[in-house]
Amino acid sequence: MSKGTSNRYTYFRFVQDSKLEIVVPRGRHVDIDYVIRSRIDWIRRRYEQLTVNTKVFDGRSVMYDGQRLPILFEKSEHEENLIPDMVGGRVFVRTSESSRILELVRRWFVRDTSRYVVRKLSEISGRIPAKYKRADVRQMKSWGYCTRDGRLAFSWQLIALPEALREYVIMHELSHLKQFDHSKEFKKVLASMCPDYRARERALNKIIPGSLADYLD
Repeated sequence: MSKGTSNRYTYFRFVQDSKLEIVVPRGRHVDIDYVIRSRIDWIRRRYEQLTVNTKVFDGRSVMYDGQRLPILFEKSEHEENLIPDMVGGRVFVRTSESSRILELVRRWFVRDTSRYVVRKLSEISGRIPAKYKRADVRQMKSWGYCTRDGRLAFSWQLIALPEALREYVIMHELSHLKQFDHSKEFKKVLASMCPDYRARERALNKIIPGSLADYLD
C-alpha cells in the first residue's frame, strides 16, 4: 500500500482546549510526521481560528450583542429556562443537564436574531432598488448569503454580534441583490450604504460562528 493511500484515511480535528486529535485507520501503518507536514497549513490556520478569533459560544460563556456573558448553570429536574441578565452581564440557565445549555442558547438566539432581521430589513431594504423574496434564519457556516433569485439567509448566531457588525452583514447581503459578486461594482453598492464597510469587515473576520457539531466536540 502506498503512503498516500494510508494517509488518505487519517483525520485531524481540534477538540476541547484546542488540542489536536489525529485519527488513524485501524490496522494500517501511517507516517504521522509526513501527514502532519502535509497538513501543516490547515493545522496552523485552524489553530489560529480557535485561539485568536472569538467564538460565539464556548460552553462557559456566550457572546450576545458583542458582550461576553458568563453562563450560570443551575441543575433543575422541574424547570428548564434561560434568563439573560444584560444589566448584570450574565445568563442564568436552569435545566436537567449541562448538555442542554447549547439548545437553550440556540432557541434564544433564533428568536432574537429572527426579530432583528425582520426589523432591520424593514429599515434599510428600501435603499436597494432590487427586492428580496424572502429571508430565513438558519444554521450555516457563514454569517449570511444571498441567492440569485433573491432569497436571503442569515446565521442564527447573528444576534451575538455588536449592532454595527450585524447591520453590516445585512447590508452586505442586500448589496448582492444589486450586484451578485464581490466586484468593484458590488463594493460601490455596499459603500453607498456603509461607507466604513472595510473596518466592519475586518472586525467581523475576528468572530467565528460555530456549527452545532463544533460546539458539541
